Amino acid sequence: MSLDTVVEDIRDEARARAEEIREEGEQRAEEIVSDAERDAESIREEAERETERTIEQEREQRLSSAKLEAKQARLEARRSVLGEVREEAEAAVADIGGETREELTRALLETAATEFEGVDSVRVYGRADDRELIESILEEYEGFEFAGEYDCLGGVVVESDASRVRVNNTFDSVFEEAWEENLREISDRLFEQ
Repeated sequence: MSLDTVVEDIRDEARARAEEIREEGEQRAEEIVSDAERDAESIREEAERETERTIEQEREQRLSSAKLEAKQARLEARRSVLGEVREEAEAAVADIGGETREELTRALLETAATEFEGVDSVRVYGRADDRELIESILEEYEGFEFAGEYDCLGGVVVESDASRVRVNNTFDSVFEEAWEENLREISDRLFEQ
């Protein structure tokens, strides 16, 4: 065997081995690319799922926020309507006149007077427009005098230093109590659903 043949055999073996290494390298490269593509697909799918979850969460948050805003707007509108109804009702109470006003004022004063039995000096306050009415009713009560104006819809505020008692029997106080007691019914009637 000649040296040339040996060299040629070594070269052939080296070429064969190089070809084998190249094929293994290509196969490994294909596996790496395939694994990378699978990983990339998995990452893309997870990213899509995460994006969809995020979009759904944002949609739910915006929907909840919109529902809350709508509810708050409805409540504010209801408060506004109730406020208007209350103002109209207070105006109607303030406009009560004639015999009805006298009867109501007399009844409120009579109820308050029971707290001051045996007291020599009792001060009565009332609405400026009702001064004459109150003074005429007070003529029936000994020791009671009109002491001045009180900012109210009508009725009386009665007090005495001797008993250290103050009774607020104004239309306002009666109205407030009636309003609070009937607010749910008023609201239900106004906003039947």
